[in-house]
Amino acid sequence: MKTQIMDVTLRDGSYAINYQFSEQDTKCIGVALENAGIRYVEIGHGMGLNASSYKNGLALCTDEEYLAAAQGAYRKCTYGMFCIPGVARVEDLDLLKKYGAGFVRVGCNIDKIRTSEPYVRRAKELGLMVAANYMKSYTATEEEFAQCVELSRSYGADIIYVVDSAGCMLPEDVKKYFDIIKQFGLKAGFHGHNNLGLANSNSLYAIDLGFDMVDCSLQGLGRSAGNASTELVVALMGIKYGFEGYDNRQLISFSDDYVKPLVKNVGLYGLDIYCGIAGFHSSYMKYIHKYSSKYSVNPYTLIVEYCKYDRINMDEAKLEEIARSLPKEDINISKFGFTRYIGDEQNFRG
Repeated sequence: MKTQIMDVTLRDGSYAINYQFSEQDTKCIGVALENAGIRYVEIGHGMGLNASSYKNGLALCTDEEYLAAAQGAYRKCTYGMFCIPGVARVEDLDLLKKYGAGFVRVGCNIDKIRTSEPYVRRAKELGLMVAANYMKSYTATEEEFAQCVELSRSYGADIIYVVDSAGCMLPEDVKKYFDIIKQFGLKAGFHGHNNLGLANSNSLYAIDLGFDMVDCSLQGLGRSAGNASTELVVALMGIKYGFEGYDNRQLISFSDDYVKPLVKNVGLYGLDIYCGIAGFHSSYMKYIHKYSSKYSVNPYTLIVEYCKYDRINMDEAKLEEIARSLPKEDINISKFGFTRYIGDEQNFRG
């Protein structure tokens, strides 16, 4: 089987528990994953290196503590962290080398790929495998996406990730971007979110296409509606391909016993579904909360109407203008569950 699973429970999954994974969690979850055959494990704050703050959400542990926990416990898997230019500093990458990490994933909005250059170049100098994660990939035309891949290749990136940040992509979108990456002779990765219930099926399709890496998490833990489920994707690989490289019985048992008790928010939420329908990044949800409350408008409508204007960045003044123009409704804003959404990861200058 060509495709490797990148398990992101300990990174993207931290959104679902307010970034409160402990050093013990990092050890236990990572060891269970590697014992079940997973060879790539991402750890740390959901937003990556140097992200822990009152603005972005305070992690229980520091980057250094998470890395030290992994270094002391993992024996079979390669571990690494996420990095967002403008949140992380270039010098933060040195920690990865210090603590034996094998990779970094540099995540940028698709229209900000040039900001990744110093991070990719420094990571390569440190001998790390570098993935260029194109957040909100679906907003790019084929020509724009190809231009980004060409840039990332020139910087030295090893793998290009198609990132379905809002969980809005269909299988044909996944294929379109995969075909572009392969034209450049680079490895391809896929990171799906589950807002429209397609993360698992899109991930299986990515495996069909020949993606080199696919992201999953135990229990599908992740930002917004979560990610593809490690247990389900491994099960699907067994059903479809007869692949026995992972111990799914062990994954399921551990997930039930250890990870499931961590999860409090279960089921589909309307706001997550509308993020998928419109292509809206859930980290901007506090602005939807603010202006749907201020002007007594339906947040679903506000999400959809704003995304007609911009699906990449948040223009708060424009959002307020749109909210002001929408019809008022007698609506209980608290029922929408806005308090589930934490952090402000996309509102930075990078």
